[in-house]
Amino acid sequence: MRVLTMTSLYPSAARPRHGAFVEARIAAMQRLGSIEPRVVSPVPWFPLADPRFGAYAGFARTPRVETRLGIEVRHPRYFTVPGAGMYVQPFAMAIAAARAARQIARAGFVPDVVDAHYFYPDGVAAALVARRLRKPLVITARGSDVNLLGQIAWPRRLIRWAAGQAQCIVTVSAALAETLHSLGVDGNKISVVRNGVDADRFAPVDRAQARQRLGLADDVPLIVSIGNLVPEKGHDLVIDALVHVPDARLLVVGDGPQRDRLLRRIDAQRLGSRAMLLPAMAQQELCWIYGAADVVALASIREGLPNVLLEALACGTRVVAMRVGGVPEIVTEPVAGRLVEDRSAVAFARSLCDILGSRPTAAQTRAFAARFDWSATARGHVAALERAIALHAHRVRDARPATAGRDA
Repeated sequence: MRVLTMTSLYPSAARPRHGAFVEARIAAMQRLGSIEPRVVSPVPWFPLADPRFGAYAGFARTPRVETRLGIEVRHPRYFTVPGAGMYVQPFAMAIAAARAARQIARAGFVPDVVDAHYFYPDGVAAALVARRLRKPLVITARGSDVNLLGQIAWPRRLIRWAAGQAQCIVTVSAALAETLHSLGVDGNKISVVRNGVDADRFAPVDRAQARQRLGLADDVPLIVSIGNLVPEKGHDLVIDALVHVPDARLLVVGDGPQRDRLLRRIDAQRLGSRAMLLPAMAQQELCWIYGAADVVALASIREGLPNVLLEALACGTRVVAMRVGGVPEIVTEPVAGRLVEDRSAVAFARSLCDILGSRPTAAQTRAFAARFDWSATARGHVAALERAIALHAHRVRDARPATAGRDA
């Protein structure tokens, strides 16, 4: 089965952590021997690679073509329009992706199915390309593409249209499936295929060594909050909760526009000696952070199926998280952690203290994480692709007699 994956959420040499979960899913399907993949991952056009331009410099440094994990990845450029990007982005992305698809076809790769990840703008662009190629389409919803953008009139309208074009739709959580259905998407098209976790990459490490790397004593309770420094991730709530967790330390790991604001909040709460911010780091380094932590906190306002929780559990570290999105589909037993119902610092702190007061072994928590194996995810996604191909072929066969009658 030849699969053309279209998504802007894909790692590159310039941004190696970006969309790593999509790459992991494609690689897992390839390991099954079920697919031959090619990836088209459009990036906005930008002329200058100077680091002063931040994310846009990363776009400029992205290679046009590269091979990752044995998979050819193309990064065509598309134009963005300041102030109007939300409205034109799907169409600009589709033009760039269609051009890349033609290049891939000339090299001898004609896809059996188009596989899109992230509903807007990526899924809409993929629907345009699949329609032009006359190929079946699968779109995967991942979180804010539906939870946030789906609440805005223009994206919602195009999400519905793209869903109508797709033979199958995949969501990474049952909660996302319910949200799509509430937007008017046909529930019969939807399959829930949760993310997995690489248990070889994310595994328990020596706790004393992990603590030593951070300069922490072994008996100091450590809370870790990992994610982009943006309001949606709720790092400020975790900082406020720390006030009510005596003697614990907090480590916030990530980059983003809220960095200065979070530092000011730490100062305002007089937590300077107990809270620290570290920049985002490579996945192999995160294992040491998870291994040093007593608990991983996730205070997000909204989520799809957060990978940070799966990674923490695979490293043997329990979690405390707000009951949002697909989080309750991960934290289903006490050995995994606690869910917080009330969005308040006191409620969050209460759950943190509960976790810190009881300590199952890292092996028990890691054993729980084994149910989120990538091979099961890969089989589920392959099944959705196969179903899309079968439904498309059936529709084409049904259309032929009607066409023949009109021609006569």
